[in-house]
Amino acid sequence: MKPVTIAVAKGRIFSEMAPLLAAAGLAPVADAASSRQLILPTQQADVQLVVVRAADVPTYVQYGGADLGVTGKDVLGEHGWEGLYELADLGVALCRLAVAAPDGFAYEEAIRLGRRLRVATKYVVAARDHFAAKGVHVDLIRLYGSMELAPLVGLADAIVDLVSTGRTLQANGLVEVETIAPVSSRLIVNQAALKMNERALFPVVESIVRAANERLERS
Repeated sequence: MKPVTIAVAKGRIFSEMAPLLAAAGLAPVADAASSRQLILPTQQADVQLVVVRAADVPTYVQYGGADLGVTGKDVLGEHGWEGLYELADLGVALCRLAVAAPDGFAYEEAIRLGRRLRVATKYVVAARDHFAAKGVHVDLIRLYGSMELAPLVGLADAIVDLVSTGRTLQANGLVEVETIAPVSSRLIVNQAALKMNERALFPVVESIVRAANERLERS
């Protein structure tokens, strides 16, 4: 029988998921950091992991490359939900999606006066929806990295990006001026896989969710 495949976002999410996966009995049998394997067997012979870019997790799950996936709510919002279903908020990789601008920039005044703002972000869907709901006119500039640089070189008036501690903003002379939404990692499933393979998926989902709830109770 085909093993259950879980796509997990690499980086911070995988690091914070590692103890949770271990508690669920799904720790990889090889060191994910040093292994060159692209598919990682776990403690359960019928469950395997693939560790991929966060933005790719929904695609793997949507098109059947993985049955389950773990990635941030921010990524899911940008990808869309076609073929996907959210099973649980796992409460890991907590941060927030926020608007930041140079310290001293009169952001609220610019909004009040109806000024058209240039905003740099890779979260175009979330930014567009947020500013549209406020009736604020913006020109969105899509960037994929070093977001804090955009206001410093005059490319944008503000940015929309993930904020955790805020230290990176502070180091670059930026301040958080508005919070859009809290962000955490979610467990998602391929809807077709859930219907066709529920018997195999249910114990895996149950063990992950139970481990996440126990972690939350201890915190």
